[in-house]
Amino acid sequence: MPNRLADETSPYLLQHQNNPVDWFPWGSEAHTRAREEERPVFLSIGYSACHWCHVMEHESFENHDIAKLLNESFICIKVDREERPDLDQIYMNAVQLMTGHGGWPMSVFLTPQLQPFYGGTYWPPKRAQGMPGFDEVLAGVLEAWQNRREQALDQAEKITSHLAQVGVPETSSGELRLELLRAAEVKLESMFDFTHGGFGQAPKFPHSMDVQVLLRVWKRWPREGILNMATLNLDKMAAGGIYDHLGGGFARYSVDERWLVPHFEKMLYDNALLASAYLDGYLATGHSDYAQVVRETLDYILRYMTGEQGGFHSTEDADSEGVEGKFYVWSPDEIREVLGDKAGTRFCYVYDVTAEGNFEGKSILNLPKTIAQCASLRGWDPDELKTELAAARAKLLAVRDQRIRPGKDDKILVSWNGLMIDAMARAAGILTNPGDGQRVNSRYLAGATRAADFILQNMRQADGRLLHSWRQGEAKFDAYLDDYGCLINALVSLYEASFDERWIEEGVHLADILMEHFRDESAGGFFYTADDHETLITRNKDLQDSSLPSGNSMAATALLRLGKLTGNSDYLEAAEETLQMAIALMEQSPTASGQMLLALNWYLGPTPEVVILGDPDTDDTGDVLADFRQRFIPNSVLACRTSPAHPEGSSSLDPIFHQKNSAGDDPTVFVCQNFSCDAPSSGKTAALEKWISLESES
Repeated sequence: MPNRLADETSPYLLQHQNNPVDWFPWGSEAHTRAREEERPVFLSIGYSACHWCHVMEHESFENHDIAKLLNESFICIKVDREERPDLDQIYMNAVQLMTGHGGWPMSVFLTPQLQPFYGGTYWPPKRAQGMPGFDEVLAGVLEAWQNRREQALDQAEKITSHLAQVGVPETSSGELRLELLRAAEVKLESMFDFTHGGFGQAPKFPHSMDVQVLLRVWKRWPREGILNMATLNLDKMAAGGIYDHLGGGFARYSVDERWLVPHFEKMLYDNALLASAYLDGYLATGHSDYAQVVRETLDYILRYMTGEQGGFHSTEDADSEGVEGKFYVWSPDEIREVLGDKAGTRFCYVYDVTAEGNFEGKSILNLPKTIAQCASLRGWDPDELKTELAAARAKLLAVRDQRIRPGKDDKILVSWNGLMIDAMARAAGILTNPGDGQRVNSRYLAGATRAADFILQNMRQADGRLLHSWRQGEAKFDAYLDDYGCLINALVSLYEASFDERWIEEGVHLADILMEHFRDESAGGFFYTADDHETLITRNKDLQDSSLPSGNSMAATALLRLGKLTGNSDYLEAAEETLQMAIALMEQSPTASGQMLLALNWYLGPTPEVVILGDPDTDDTGDVLADFRQRFIPNSVLACRTSPAHPEGSSSLDPIFHQKNSAGDDPTVFVCQNFSCDAPSSGKTAALEKWISLESES
């Protein structure tokens, strides 16, 4: 018989609905039972694309002997970390305090008051490879609860007290200064792998925000070595097996230092963050390969990860048919069967497909040499080879699409969607298609617009406040800090791509909710949960980046951009206080504060406010906008109206257009910063000259 999880919408929880474990979802029923029966709580947190979560389920939660012990002695609660990141943050901090490391599946034992007293991650069912068995762990915890309960309760009190200190860092002293960026540069350079790219040793994660920090440091203080670090990182990831050379998009991380063997799950947020990093790389260098990576990544999202109503799905698993990576790997015979002998042999040479394979007897596609190098070494015409390989990839993708796909978590999360909307909106302005007569990529703009509309229409309460998660027609869970920060930032990007002023109206509404319900008025910064959220054992301030940018760094980023566009000093002050709170973190752990450093770079400026009077649909104004968007000016805001007064537009934008009038031929361009404006430039030629000087100054 299914357990209580059968009534949930989370794909991860539904994966456990037929376990013999008597699972509860997080909620009052489980909490009341634990208190009334004085039973400890076993809290298991994971997510649907987590390989080792699947392993522990099969080994332990489908094991009837272990299930019997759990059911008799514990209240068992299963949580999807992607639905409840608030719980995940708190109890992950606890596991890290107790064990020195963390990860998923997360396994924590709580008192009936939900305070943690013992925890870990994955345990095998029986002792193996130096790890205690889950059966031993359960027996030990139960013995402690029955015979040494006071000791366990005292431990839980101490851990909970420490969690409150860890979760709410004190406001830092010091100044917001450029030296913080310089120190980050030194730290990143010391960690960099100059052979394979990336930071640190295997396993290797993309560190997309750190790449963006390097590009901004290079922009301020041009040094070839810094730019080379960023481009090497981008080049090696795009050539490696972590990148899907047929379907586009990136896997979560690489298990080796060469980016060859990925952990095959694909996460929406990774692909959003990497698309943004490759867009920056393209703007900084002009390398068309980076633009192609972005196109393929976003096309993957639109083709495979977008719901019928426009929202973006969360993840694709590593496993298909119970085997990790099976969907993605090839043999030479499989390649030749699709492409024929000649084209198949050439493809195998270029993409490293061999009889012995590079992953469990099969081959992960990757590019040990560039396509141009392969052509040169074999004496092939490079243009013909490039054309042939593009056709080959399309054929192989069509065949691969007939395979059984990995499982997909199709829930829609506001924060992750916000990151992807931002990337698509930026790409809409940058990755235009020459010759199609459009100065904005309509495909990406439409994708970003549909996703934003879906969230604003389906994931809100009656008062306009956001809900965090949606699946199968049901939106649930009060939204968190990063939901607001990511979506506000995305709405600003959507405005700058389309100049549809309703996005600013929506952004201002959400920013006002953020300020009212999340802001710490006394100490600065923002709490991860709202002031009327469910009461948990502590209320965190999310400050450190993980695989995602922290909630506070996204709030600071969004408020800086929106504050500059609207002239709202309250937003700018709140962003400054948030940065101030994070000075110690940026000093001590720059690799845990990449997004905060990006916000700091923005705050320190120069931050030009670029205002254009002209019709974006006309040739001259359209050309001026297109040229501006092709330049690497990362700390700017962009506003455009046909005339200063726009009665049907957003009143929040009126200040930036105040007293700005056309000075002759369209377009008229104003560049303002530090409360003063340059003389307006009138006409296309003058505007284009303005961009050249602006790019060099910023």
